[in-house]
Amino acid sequence: MDLLRKQFRRKYQERFIETVLFITAITSIVVMLLIFYFLIHESLRAFAEVGVYSLIAGSKWHPAGEIFGMLPLIVSSLLITLLALFINILIGIPLAIYLAELSGPRGKAILKPAIELLAGVPSIVYGFLGVLILVSYLQQNLDMLTGRSLLAGAILLGIMFIPSITTICEDSLRAVPKEFKEGSLALGATKWQTIRHVVIPAAFSGITVAIILNVGRIIGETMAALLVVGNVARIPSPIFDVFDQGATFTSVIAGEMGEVARGSLHYHALFAVGFVLLVLVSILSILADLVRARIQKKFGGY
Repeated sequence: MDLLRKQFRRKYQERFIETVLFITAITSIVVMLLIFYFLIHESLRAFAEVGVYSLIAGSKWHPAGEIFGMLPLIVSSLLITLLALFINILIGIPLAIYLAELSGPRGKAILKPAIELLAGVPSIVYGFLGVLILVSYLQQNLDMLTGRSLLAGAILLGIMFIPSITTICEDSLRAVPKEFKEGSLALGATKWQTIRHVVIPAAFSGITVAIILNVGRIIGETMAALLVVGNVARIPSPIFDVFDQGATFTSVIAGEMGEVARGSLHYHALFAVGFVLLVLVSILSILADLVRARIQKKFGGY
């Protein structure tokens, strides 16, 4: 009788846990759909009055004249993202390889806490340090009128997201089975040859996902970008001039939403900017999953 009671209790406990997890999963989906609905609802007026093409491809963002074109925001965000991602890859991936394959216990004991500490620093602190140190350094040493520039934003965001790309890449590299490495070493390959030709290709799907996800994080960063890029919505001249000031999606929203009149065209245009940003980040997240699945299917990977 006691055994039957225990089985009955265990059965309903498992069902209760499954129900709670199912409700949690459904709730996250519903919340995401509600966010999309709210942004679409609030941005419809801007798309209707300005026009979808004019709003997205317009070359000027001038709220005082009710001119709303996102092209300066897109160009600035793209330049900052590409340069910041280059810094991410240049430092983060080699650091992940070192931690996963080459460092000893003493090196890990120093580097791992340091990386975790960097990951835990609030973005506003990065932005504050960027204004005090990075912006001043660029202004004094590169003979710039102001250190607030796309270059400052790219350097700051590139440093900010090194911990995230390092952590994901390290996990992917550690997930490669030991048998792969031991087999390569047994065939006479050196440690570096094993890392280059066995470990990295096996973990390539995880590394690719880390890069794509970091793009979304860089585009979506707000406070650090707001403080150092200058928040001037214009297309650089020439277009690749990273020493010029600029404005990103997030810096425009954060800088202008507090002063805009509720219900105005400017108000709805800012929601349109948020909607476009959310669509871009969502596409990147879906693309990361698709790329990982495709690479794993074609080459295998961890």
